[in-house]
Amino acid sequence: MAKRVAVIASGETERRAIPHLTAHLRDQGIEVSRPMIPPNNSALNVGMASRLIKAAWFSSFPKPDKFVVLVDTDGKTPRETLAPLETNLPSRLPRGVSPGAVLCVCAQWHLEAWYLADADSLRDYLGRSIGDVDTSSPDAIRNPKLHLKNLLADKFYTARVSEDIAKRLDARAILQRSPSFRTFITAVENGPAP
Repeated sequence: MAKRVAVIASGETERRAIPHLTAHLRDQGIEVSRPMIPPNNSALNVGMASRLIKAAWFSSFPKPDKFVVLVDTDGKTPRETLAPLETNLPSRLPRGVSPGAVLCVCAQWHLEAWYLADADSLRDYLGRSIGDVDTSSPDAIRNPKLHLKNLLADKFYTARVSEDIAKRLDARAILQRSPSFRTFITAVENGPAP
């Protein structure tokens, strides 16, 4: 029986990209849901995360074994970003969902840093150089989403373009270079020891 993981994320870009970035986990018996996101471009805060977890819990059959809440740091520290969720979310979970079944993680700056970690695949997608960035340390790239938008030149960066990029990426390459992606995948796979 597969382990079922429900992902809660901040927007359409993540909703479209995460299934491709986690596809390799199926071989490990892990079924990752298509991420649930806030409606109407609402912020993913404690209240919204709680509502999305409840929606996933009460609408899914079989029920998820765990939840992973993924947020962007948007230039803040991971601690600043995760503290409100980790402190306030456990008291807002539906009955039957233990606090240990909900893990909160972040993409350093933005999910697009993960794309820059697989420089070869991104370069192939773009058909050009990815510029002067240190792809060996993608989580340190300031505002990676803006960098990616600039690389796309006359092509608009949309959630569909994000999905097209994610389809071409190699999760193993990203795992080697991005600590925040590694933390996300570890949360999906295992989570903390009970």
